[in-house]
Amino acid sequence: MQNNVVKETIYNFKGQKSYYKGKVRDVYNINDELLVMVVSDRISAFDVVLPKAIPYKGQVLNQIAAKFLKATEDILPNWVIATPDPNVTIGKVCETFKVEMVIRGYLSGHAWREYSAGKRIICGVQMPEGMKENDKFPQPIITPSTKASEGHDEDISREEIIKQGIVSESDYIKLEDYTRKIFQRGTEIAAQMGLILVDTKYEFGKIAETIYLIDEIHTPDSSRYFYKEGYQNRQDRGEKQKQLSKEFVREWLIANNFQGKEGQQIPEMTDEFVNEISERYIELYEKITGESFIKEDISNINNRIEQNIQHYLASVYKVNV
Repeated sequence: MQNNVVKETIYNFKGQKSYYKGKVRDVYNINDELLVMVVSDRISAFDVVLPKAIPYKGQVLNQIAAKFLKATEDILPNWVIATPDPNVTIGKVCETFKVEMVIRGYLSGHAWREYSAGKRIICGVQMPEGMKENDKFPQPIITPSTKASEGHDEDISREEIIKQGIVSESDYIKLEDYTRKIFQRGTEIAAQMGLILVDTKYEFGKIAETIYLIDEIHTPDSSRYFYKEGYQNRQDRGEKQKQLSKEFVREWLIANNFQGKEGQQIPEMTDEFVNEISERYIELYEKITGESFIKEDISNINNRIEQNIQHYLASVYKVNV
């Protein structure tokens, strides 16, 4: 199966000005007019790309993101122009804000790890005393992080972002407002599907004076979901929440003594575990969209992706690319 995954792409398109390989996405700049984003099957945790790719993961992420970007375009415009392949989004070239807007409705994941270590302030935001893991915050909190091109993203406060000039105060106020509105929309859609949107992150860019929502939203890579049914009972009993996210991958790594720290070895990923991750991603797709996941032909997936991009670019530029 590892032959039928997108571990990396090395394409060369006419008009290609640059190529960027992120943790999960490969991005091609075409004539400074279009960005071609290929969502690979790579998986990262603790800001480290794990050695094995996950079948269908890229398709899951790309198709969920496309659905939610469409569902929020009345709140603000987004970067998407076309999705010519299940693993590909093509969109506008934006000047990217160098922060990720993380919003948390519940005390989970990174916030819980900080809280359980005794911290009560995260990114300049005060967290209430007496909370348990996975308790709901009185109001969602925004805990931004700097967007690192390599290595770890770092927590940063609203005040530091503005003070350092990373984002202007007027733009940052807009980013906060958009973040809350998109999170509210995602929360409502999740509730209709019997899920709780626990926390998530958004990225934004700008063209002239217009702010755009970019990258992906509300996917299992960028978000954490709990099952709504039984949530309160599990909290009352001090039980773990039933969740759909890649947190279970992080928990597996922690249990095997890996948190991305220097000197630590990534544990062996068996084929069985890789397939389990794939099934979890597909499950989340079906739960959050309410649609059956249709597995695309992955017998020659890299060739399929390249041909679909070439065909789209040829239709745009009316030339043989």
